[in-house]
Amino acid sequence: MFAEIGPDCHIEVPAHATWGFHHVHMGKGIYCNSNFTAVDDADIFIGDDCMFGPNVVIATAGHPILPILREHRYTYAIPVHIGCNVWIGSGVTILPGVTVGDNTVIGAGAIVNKDLPPNVVAAGVPCKVLRPIGERDKKLYSRNRKLDVTE
Repeated sequence: MFAEIGPDCHIEVPAHATWGFHHVHMGKGIYCNSNFTAVDDADIFIGDDCMFGPNVVIATAGHPILPILREHRYTYAIPVHIGCNVWIGSGVTILPGVTVGDNTVIGAGAIVNKDLPPNVVAAGVPCKVLRPIGERDKKLYSRNRKLDVTE
């Protein structure tokens, strides 16, 4: 079904794909929550150990802005690349041609229309980098909730 899929991947149902995940390349340890959708007209590359919240859409296909081209049913498809250890929140949409860097976290509901660098937290419509992942994240797991670990 998939172009590639590594070990320890779990995909909740329902899951949807334009071409039956034929152009989706998944690394190892991927988790996709329910209603994962891959518009896989072009390749989608997903690195190891990524997590996808419910209702995530990764779209490689689009249509031109110029009306005459749409009247002639023009379409295009551009690959999407998602790095390793990326967490994508509920209801995120990733648009054609986007690259998401390693270790990046994308907040729920974001529309990702541009590349995101590695090691950042990003969110919004359109999605923007909010801050780097850093020292604060070694102490807090969510907002002001402290991690109960010692180094």
